Amino acid sequence: MWPPYTYHHLLAFLLTFLSYVLLHSSRKTFSNVKVSISAQWTPSAFQQNGSTSSLSPGETWVENKLFADAGEATLFLGALDSIFLFSYAVEFVFGTLTEWLHFYNVYFYCILWVINGLLQSTVWPCVVAIMGNWFGKSGRGFVFGLWSACASVGNILGAFLASSVLKYGYEYAFLVTSVVQFAGGVVVFFGLLTSPKEIGLSDYSETGLRPVTRDTDSQRPLISDDEDELCDEYSIQQRDEEPEPQPKAIGFLQAFCLPGVIPYSLAYACLKLVNYSFFFWLPFYLSNNFGWKEVQADRLSVWYDVGGIVGGTVQGLISDLLGKRAPVLAISLLLAMGALVGYSHSPNNQLVNGALLAITGFLIGGPSNMISSAISADLGRQEALQNSQEALATVTGIVDGTGSFGAAGGQYLVSLIESKLGWMCVFYFFIFMTGCSVLFIIPLIYGEIRSLCRDSQARTHQL
Repeated sequence: MWPPYTYHHLLAFLLTFLSYVLLHSSRKTFSNVKVSISAQWTPSAFQQNGSTSSLSPGETWVENKLFADAGEATLFLGALDSIFLFSYAVEFVFGTLTEWLHFYNVYFYCILWVINGLLQSTVWPCVVAIMGNWFGKSGRGFVFGLWSACASVGNILGAFLASSVLKYGYEYAFLVTSVVQFAGGVVVFFGLLTSPKEIGLSDYSETGLRPVTRDTDSQRPLISDDEDELCDEYSIQQRDEEPEPQPKAIGFLQAFCLPGVIPYSLAYACLKLVNYSFFFWLPFYLSNNFGWKEVQADRLSVWYDVGGIVGGTVQGLISDLLGKRAPVLAISLLLAMGALVGYSHSPNNQLVNGALLAITGFLIGGPSNMISSAISADLGRQEALQNSQEALATVTGIVDGTGSFGAAGGQYLVSLIESKLGWMCVFYFFIFMTGCSVLFIIPLIYGEIRSLCRDSQARTHQL
């Protein structure tokens, strides 16, 4: 049975949700303007066709051109994605200020993207830890599945913000998302409570909250005829007033060796590679492979995120009902391999492509959201950790960080495979990595299925 939630829970849910929505909308800007950036950085592509760039004066690019052709620019865009994920907002400086000042330098872009990644990498472990403080294990799959839609909602918001101002120049896409993100950061800073204890509530088992009793004298009579009773009550009061021992901070190695952390971290490394490849490259793929306008590609790409929102929520709810996570993930990922084959053969039809994208997002984005949120919270709230808040953030950081390393290496591979072998081989690569994510959690799948069978047999014997 789910615990009663207060408006404080709702506020924590909404503000952490908002913070990551705005963060992801700024990330999405870069993937939505890749075609424009590539065009800006490769003026020779226009000159070879006997025309001039409509984006900037030709003289500017004679002096400041970065790459000789679109292929080199694409490889560098993949390298930037890898740099971002390896370091994991400096969006305004990167996309807006450099364009206004007409300053173009490969090394400067790399440094800014390192800083950007480092700053953004701190957010996810923090918001998952805050959500873990407010919401117990009961119903966590559904709550976290719904909440983890924040990344996909941010992608959708970023796509629409970028596409709405792209006609004025790609620098304005960075400007708009940066301003919105800054305003949201102010709201979160002043409004977010990181723990129920900040308002006088403490954890009550895993299911609810109870007030913190601060004045034990309020329940004791002022005068008593029995001195022994007074002495006993005083000694009990002293024992009650002793502060609860704080759990020791968990070390990185200890957290890494917790049951389930390594398998899920490795599985997430493979899965995040696929999920973030769609995140970074989907608009670029739609525009280049089908010849659709950049604005159309940006808006069509949101259907992948819509599928991820529904997938994370539905699969989280199913895992709550079963009481197990791994079997739900396995079924979804096996189906995702088939969905990737289907999407790789999508016809040049936006309606069909959008439907296939939604299905693929449901089967890939859903499990990715579950591992990064609900399962990370489960791993960080094991009994051995004694509800340590620091442990939850550490475990979440390990899972998310391992996933980022996998995704980082994958982004450059995507650009390399595409330039050498074509997009079809990229999709074969995605299918292989999705299969690897299932392989890493096979021991967990086996253990949880055995547990479900034992529970079923026990209920049968009781009947």
